[in-house]
Amino acid sequence: MNFSDRRETEGAANPSKRSVPSLRWWIGGLLFASTVINYIDRQTLSLLAPFLKLEYHWTNTDYANLVIAFRVAYSIGQTVFGRFMDRVGTRRGLSISVAFYSLVSMFTPLARGLGSFAFFRFLLGAGESANWPAATKAVSEWFPKHERGLATALFDSGSSVGGAISPFIVLWIYFRWGWRPAFIIPGLLGLLWLTLWRRFYYPPEQHPLISEAELRMLAADKEGYDQGANARTRWQDLLKLPQTWGTIIAKTFTDPVWFFVTDWFPIYLVAKGIELRSGLLAVWVPFIAADLGNFFGGGISGYLIKRGWSLGAARKAVVVFGGIGVTLLIPTIFTTNLYAITVLFGLATFCYASFSTIANVLPSDLYPSQSVATVSGFSGTGAGLGTILAFKLIGHYSDARQAMATHSFDPIVIVAGLIPLAGMVLVLLLVRNTEATRRGFVRPI
Repeated sequence: MNFSDRRETEGAANPSKRSVPSLRWWIGGLLFASTVINYIDRQTLSLLAPFLKLEYHWTNTDYANLVIAFRVAYSIGQTVFGRFMDRVGTRRGLSISVAFYSLVSMFTPLARGLGSFAFFRFLLGAGESANWPAATKAVSEWFPKHERGLATALFDSGSSVGGAISPFIVLWIYFRWGWRPAFIIPGLLGLLWLTLWRRFYYPPEQHPLISEAELRMLAADKEGYDQGANARTRWQDLLKLPQTWGTIIAKTFTDPVWFFVTDWFPIYLVAKGIELRSGLLAVWVPFIAADLGNFFGGGISGYLIKRGWSLGAARKAVVVFGGIGVTLLIPTIFTTNLYAITVLFGLATFCYASFSTIANVLPSDLYPSQSVATVSGFSGTGAGLGTILAFKLIGHYSDARQAMATHSFDPIVIVAGLIPLAGMVLVLLLVRNTEATRRGFVRPI
């Protein structure tokens, strides 16, 4: 007797068994909350950077090296923990990750200088690296294909929500109690989330609260879909597929732009001559715009699929929209007006987030369950390496061009606007049906 038959027998014997309607969206809510806390943790340093730079006499290059310490561990961890998630499962893997990085955040006040700050940022990056592979794997298990875009938007929007609320939490704590409590409190939030996760998350087939209707819906969506589920699961086999490289490029050519906004935007505003207290709106709006962009990208692609578009056409339409829209960063080089910069960054991050949602959902669109987190990890590693390179260049050129005053970041912003456009073209070329699709190694798109 298989699991579904056993559940039907048990349900008949116990008709009063309690279930939660649309349980998958509650699971999506847990993933969203994890991402929010993840981003509050990592945003703490970037928000406090203008103040810590003065206290510890850091240059922009010093700060870039701190951020790179995080990125090195984050990049390596994406691939390592992506594979780890596919081996041990989402529940256990994400539990270990959140417990580790929450404790690291709480111990960061022990830092006394550049070297010790870099050490704690490295550990934080290692711990936080599992979030996206784990969440992508959970979406592939819990959501049918026409809802995966929206479900991915839900958890991915936690990055923009976390970024948007971080200034109000972190700066409020800093101006009252100093920088050390600003690292401790987000760590406590992570441990609180962990208790909920351990209590409420299980795979669909094992969850005691899933309804029969939802279980049947998920099973029907996967029927005949993973005919190659036992093939091409080795790293080297996955890396031979053009779809894998399209997935890697989708994040590698977009995430560095987002991390420029999250980690450098306060410094960019100061370089533009804008006082940070008065520029708090500008720090906040791009995150909210990105949150809306997440849901737009996921929602519109799901809508197009329901209207009869193929999965690939619906996803690629959003990629084109996002790749073109991020170029709106470029006009900010011509102004020092706070409101103009806010609007342009808001529109650009809206478009970025639409593209990013598709980048995050591609592994669950293209690969069987036991490879989803691995491929998601590959793309995260590519994004991390791209971000490390970008940050080294940002630190160097922003220091070298300090005499240019409000134009010190101009070349950086121009490149940030053009790279996602190049990524868009490559994704359109690489993510397509091939011989590997026909042989069942990759899902059709």
